[in-house]
Amino acid sequence: MPDVEVYWRAGARAAAAEPLYRPGDAEYQFKYFPAFAVLAIPLGLLPLTAAKAVWFTLSAAALVALLPLSAASLAERRQPSWLLIGALLVALGKYYAEDLVLGQINTVVALVTTAAVLAFRASREAVGGALIAMAIVLKPYALILAPWVVARRRPYATAAMMAGLVIACVLPIVIYGFDGTVSLHREWWRTVTSTTEGTLLHSDNVSLASLWAKRVGIGSTATTLAIASSVALLLAAALAVIGRHAMPRPDGLEAGLLLAVTPLLSPQGWDYTLVLATLAIVHVVNDIDRLPRTLRILTGAAIAVVGLSLYDLLGRRVLYMLLDWSVITLGVVVVIAALVTLRIRRVA
Repeated sequence: MPDVEVYWRAGARAAAAEPLYRPGDAEYQFKYFPAFAVLAIPLGLLPLTAAKAVWFTLSAAALVALLPLSAASLAERRQPSWLLIGALLVALGKYYAEDLVLGQINTVVALVTTAAVLAFRASREAVGGALIAMAIVLKPYALILAPWVVARRRPYATAAMMAGLVIACVLPIVIYGFDGTVSLHREWWRTVTSTTEGTLLHSDNVSLASLWAKRVGIGSTATTLAIASSVALLLAAALAVIGRHAMPRPDGLEAGLLLAVTPLLSPQGWDYTLVLATLAIVHVVNDIDRLPRTLRILTGAAIAVVGLSLYDLLGRRVLYMLLDWSVITLGVVVVIAALVTLRIRRVA
């Protein structure tokens, strides 16, 4: 669980008002918002072994809760729960396991977002907005949800989310003071924008930037293609959100779509962040029979490719050939296309 050490170290540094973003930490640099380090102080006060035990317990509990709650987020459950959860384990099981083994936080973020969707369904808009703010603090990737919350035009949700983010921004002032907090946010931005290029050719990177870098090499051409394809995905997501007014409970599909897009948009989209696609997979499987026949077949194949690209199943040669061709990324794109199609057809 090497990533737990990142959180543990950040909590210990925050407790002592020490710098958080240090190039000397190499591949295990802290890349989360300063507020996360403040929240991690209790973890940093524990011995490392105890901190890992606590983190693993919380993460495992989050996974156990996430699977049934994701099924509960559906506007209309058309498939049995065992099928939905089974599909999740096939499609994302290896990523759940990797998230646990690494000590990552994506499972918790997926759970918090799912809880927000359920809160919105229950008309608890302020609670849902606050949960979205929490997801953003836990993982900056979740910022993609902020424009969506605003686009829903629910003032209590937007106000609660904005209040939560403001609190998160000023929270480090208690320890670092105003100038120190401003400096921390600048260092955060420098860290997340200057440690990307070296990861683009890694086989476990599922981002669009990585896909194009592997095809045409790192450079301006790959950057342009990555930006263009990212914009296309965002426009597709916007199209789905625009069509929300025709649906009685549109939030689950939209949140799932945005979270599934996230690993593809971030240049540091490691494969284990596909845990965030939990809601997307549930919604696609629930209504897969409502897709056009060709897309239905492609979607089933895409889910299999995403989940069954395993060393023990395929062997090193075939697996790394598939990873070098970014088939997992392409599989997620197909899942996203299926979600958009379901929304266009006004069935989910």
